[in-house]
Amino acid sequence: MNAMPLRKSWRWIGAFGPDVMLCVAHARVGVLRRSWWAVWDGSRLHKGTRAPFTLELSRGEPIEATTGPAWTRKTPLRVRGTVLGREIDLPGLLDESHGRHARRTSWLWSAGAGVTVDGVPVTWNLVEGMHPGENTVWVDGTPRPVAPPPFDGIAGVGDLRFTALATRANKENYLLIASDYEQPFGTFTGTLPTGETLQEGHGVMERHEALW
Repeated sequence: MNAMPLRKSWRWIGAFGPDVMLCVAHARVGVLRRSWWAVWDGSRLHKGTRAPFTLELSRGEPIEATTGPAWTRKTPLRVRGTVLGREIDLPGLLDESHGRHARRTSWLWSAGAGVTVDGVPVTWNLVEGMHPGENTVWVDGTPRPVAPPPFDGIAGVGDLRFTALATRANKENYLLIASDYEQPFGTFTGTLPTGETLQEGHGVMERHEALW
């Protein structure tokens, strides 16, 4: 008889801009807990396990999606604070997820924010391998659901192309639990699934294969 998959939960905050990008996260798999942060300061990547800064989050309109015993909520953000001695005021995204995901789970993900050629602010959450219903583009703060777009690994998604600037990557194997992921910060060009063409875009791509 197959054992019931472990309960998982995580909370990930990202903020995206041309000179600074960051993420702060906490995850739990069963009884195991892990926290981490990373900041790209325009020239190099800083990272650690306990964030040396505090962020103020202004939340936009969230979306939620459920697939089987797993749930997620994605919320566009305005992220403010002092990070590594620098004042920031950036668009971002909050990812809150929990549930009993399959023992083996793999996904590709893109989260980012930018401005269209018409000067309209946009934020997006696009994924393959998790909840189809979470694929969303926020156009001037309004969420617009989109069909799951095709991913080109972490080189792009749909008609968006990605250029990596700094990469977080880790590979761990504890026999019963294993993780292999890449999550680069970078820039986006091209057109969103809702048809808006980016003037500029910043954010992350992610590839993750998990045994949990």
